Amino acid sequence: MSSTRTDGGCLCGAVRFRADGPPSHVNFCHCRMCQKASGAPMMAWATYERAKVAFLGTSPKMRRSSAVAERGFCGECGSTLVWRRPEAKTIDLAVATFDDPNALAPSEHIWTESRARWLTLTDHLPRYRRRHGSDEDKEAS
Repeated sequence: MSSTRTDGGCLCGAVRFRADGPPSHVNFCHCRMCQKASGAPMMAWATYERAKVAFLGTSPKMRRSSAVAERGFCGECGSTLVWRRPEAKTIDLAVATFDDPNALAPSEHIWTESRARWLTLTDHLPRYRRRHGSDEDKEAS
């Protein structure tokens, strides 16, 4: 296990976080909720064990965004920071909010069934119409 610590935070600096070790996976999410929450055609998320993430100082404000998940954001500047299932042992952190987002390259696209059709994907990453790693949802190459 890596002893690397990766720091990040919101636009205004009110919310800071530290993640210990590498994420279990990093992906691009094209779901409509991520699109609406971010105002962007997709979000990049890094998934960590919740026990390995600490919020330093101010914690993000959490809001239930669906029957299964909640999202966290800075109460001062509104930056999108977190996606999580309340009962899960993992937490997703928005890749662009890390101090060095280049260190966290996504390895797949999920929820491509709701991808903005004007967005052309030119990478060769695996693509899933819905959820992460589901063979029945994998798009043909």
